[in-house]
Amino acid sequence: MKYLQEVWGSRELLLNLTSREVRGKYKRTIFGQLWSLANPLALMLIYSLVFGVLFKSNPLPGDPSGLDVFALWLLCGLLPWTFFSAVVSTAASSLVGNANLIQKVSFSRIVLPLSTVGSSAYNWGFEMVVLLVAVSIAGGFVLPWIPLLIVAMILLAIFAAGVGLIFSIANVYFRDTQYLLGIVLQLWIYLTPIIYPIQLVEAASHTHGGLLGTPVTILGLYDLNPMVHFVALFRELIYDNRWPDGVEWLICLCWALGALVIGMIVFRKNEPNLAEAL
Repeated sequence: MKYLQEVWGSRELLLNLTSREVRGKYKRTIFGQLWSLANPLALMLIYSLVFGVLFKSNPLPGDPSGLDVFALWLLCGLLPWTFFSAVVSTAASSLVGNANLIQKVSFSRIVLPLSTVGSSAYNWGFEMVVLLVAVSIAGGFVLPWIPLLIVAMILLAIFAAGVGLIFSIANVYFRDTQYLLGIVLQLWIYLTPIIYPIQLVEAASHTHGGLLGTPVTILGLYDLNPMVHFVALFRELIYDNRWPDGVEWLICLCWALGALVIGMIVFRKNEPNLAEAL
């Protein structure tokens, strides 16, 4: 509880660092905030061509929205993923990148990785607004689901913050972490049904049955991936326009709180030694 009070007491510093990140990211650029759309749109075009045209992923139409636009279906999973990936990547390098500040000034170091959540969330919010407008133009009815969508965004932000805290500490002691993390995130996106529908996994799981003679199935392994459930939340709210299964909400809540608690415990334990370790 005392540590939480210390973090709360550093909220002004956290806001200032977040504001600095937001203002500095696209400083002296012509298109400014519009650049935040460049990466997800480029990925959308590539994945739409490869998986929507060449390999024909063919996800089911939105139920009950009736939407049948692969690019929109893809963005409903891709934007949450790019936010999560950005938070974890930038948080992992936040302590090492501010080594001089940590060694010279006394402050709550946890604000450094947490500020990456705020700056990434600012860009993510802008991207999500554009997506909601596009879905509405295509015939979706997203307005009633916006409050639940905000809750889902908060849960994912909490989960990303917890994972980011863990990797930020790991990168202080093992500098290989930032390079390994890039590989992990590349594998992670393909192990999450973002560019292909979960129905393909269900079909493969049914075909192969238990793996190596065990009750463990491919779908069972997929369910261990927290991003599977977060992506399902966003797709059901934005693309399907329906209430997600209560179990999905519970799973996402447990992953979010579990990651944050573990992340804060790891960070608190190692924070006193950061200046020496850096």
